[in-house]
Amino acid sequence: MQFSIVILASLLACTWAGNVPTQPAPKQLVCYYDSASFVKEGLAKMVVDDLEPSFQFCTYIIYGYAGIERDSFKAMSLNQNLDLDLGKGLYRTVTRLKRKYPNVKVMLSVGGDRDIETGEDAKDLPNKYLELLENPIGRQRFINTVYALVKTYGFDGVDMAYQFPKNKPKKVHSGLGGFWKGIKKTFTGDFDVDPDSEMHKEQFTALMRELKNELRPDNYLVSATVLPNVNSSKFFDVPALNSYVDFVNLAAFDFYTPERNPKVADIAAPLYPLADRDPAFSVDSVVQHWLRNGFPSTKINVGISTYGRPWKMTDDSGDSGVPPISKVENEAPKGENTQIQGLYSWQEVCQMLPNANNMYAKGANAPLKKVLDPSKRSGVYAFRAADKKGDHGVWVSYEDPDTAAEKTAYSKNLNLGGVALFDLEYDDFRGLCVGEKYPILRAIKYRLLN
Repeated sequence: MQFSIVILASLLACTWAGNVPTQPAPKQLVCYYDSASFVKEGLAKMVVDDLEPSFQFCTYIIYGYAGIERDSFKAMSLNQNLDLDLGKGLYRTVTRLKRKYPNVKVMLSVGGDRDIETGEDAKDLPNKYLELLENPIGRQRFINTVYALVKTYGFDGVDMAYQFPKNKPKKVHSGLGGFWKGIKKTFTGDFDVDPDSEMHKEQFTALMRELKNELRPDNYLVSATVLPNVNSSKFFDVPALNSYVDFVNLAAFDFYTPERNPKVADIAAPLYPLADRDPAFSVDSVVQHWLRNGFPSTKINVGISTYGRPWKMTDDSGDSGVPPISKVENEAPKGENTQIQGLYSWQEVCQMLPNANNMYAKGANAPLKKVLDPSKRSGVYAFRAADKKGDHGVWVSYEDPDTAAEKTAYSKNLNLGGVALFDLEYDDFRGLCVGEKYPILRAIKYRLLN
C-alpha cells in the first residue's frame, strides 16, 4: 500500500511538472570593448568609468584584443603597458567590475582585425593566423598561453575572433556588365583568398577542440566571432564547432565600406538582400548559412555595429542619394572625435543629422538629409549632395537605435541567442546626442526584454 502511494505521488508530481510552462532562455547581449579606446584623445577616449554603465545592460563583455606572437605563437597582449600591470593594468581593472556586476561575464578576445603588424616587410609576411593552424606545437603553445592569460587576470573565457583572409570586394554590375563578368568567370574562375581553406577549416576545428578541452575543467567559456567579410563556408566547419563553442557572434555588417569599395557607396549592413546586389550581402544570408548547416539557433548572436560608413559625394554622384551611388570617393571628412577615415561613430552621425544646432548651417556644416527605410529590410542612410563647386558632398550608411532594435527583433523572431554589439566605444557612451548614455545599447536591451 505504501509503495503504491509513493508511485502515485511520483506520477502526480511528473504530471504537474509537465503542465508548468517553461521559461524561455534569457537572451544574450554580448558587448565588445576595444581597449584601444582608452588611449585615444579628446571625446573619443573611453576610460573605465565610461565603460562601467554598459555592465547594467550587457550579459558578456568581450575585451579586445589580444594577438599572436609571430614565430613563438604565444597569445599576447597587444598593449602590454596598458593591459598587464598586475596592480593597475586594464585587464584586471575591467575584470574586477564583476564584483559589482556578478551576472556579467568578461571574456578576452583574440584577433578581431586588430593584430596588425607594421613596418616595411609586414605586407610580405605570411599570415601568422594560418601558420598557427598548420603548426600543432604552436597550437599547444598558443592554448597554454591563452589559458594563462584567462586564469591570471580573472577572465571568464576566451573569444576567438580569428583573422582569416577576407573576401575580395565585389562590384555592382549592370545587366550587361553582369553578363560579361559571368563569361569572364567561365574562363578565369573566382579568385580564391586561400587555396588551402579546406585544410585550414579542419585545423581551426582542431584548434577549437583543443582549446575547449584545455579550458573545460575550469568551466571557462569559449566563443567564436566571425569577422566581417570572412567566408563562413570556407573557414568554419559549422556542425563540428557546435561541440566546442558556447556561442558564435556573427559580425554581419561592413559588406560595403569606403576602404573596400572606394568608388561605390551602398548600404553597409542590410537586414535582407537588396535588389541587384550579391544576395550574400545581408544579415539574414549570414545567419541562414549557420542555421542551414545545423548550428543551434540559441547559440547564434547577430552582430550589430554602432557606427556609420561615409563616402564623399562628388559633383558626378548626382543628388538623389539613392544607393548604390557611383562616382564617390573614400575621402569623406574624418569624424571630429574618432579621426578614422571612412568611419563615423553614432554620436558623430547623430550630430550631422538635422538638429537645433545645424538647422541654419551651410556648406560643410549643413545637416544631412536622413532617408528612412519603411520596409525595415535594408537600413537607413543620410546624405548631402555636393554643391555647385563639387564640395561638401557626403553619403553615409549607418546604424541607429531604431535599426538596431529592428535587427534585435529579427534575432528574437528566429529564436536566436541574442545580439553582439560592435562595439561600445562607437555608441554615444557620453550621452551627447539625445541626453542618455549608450542609446543603441539601450534600444537593443529594451527590445530583447520586450
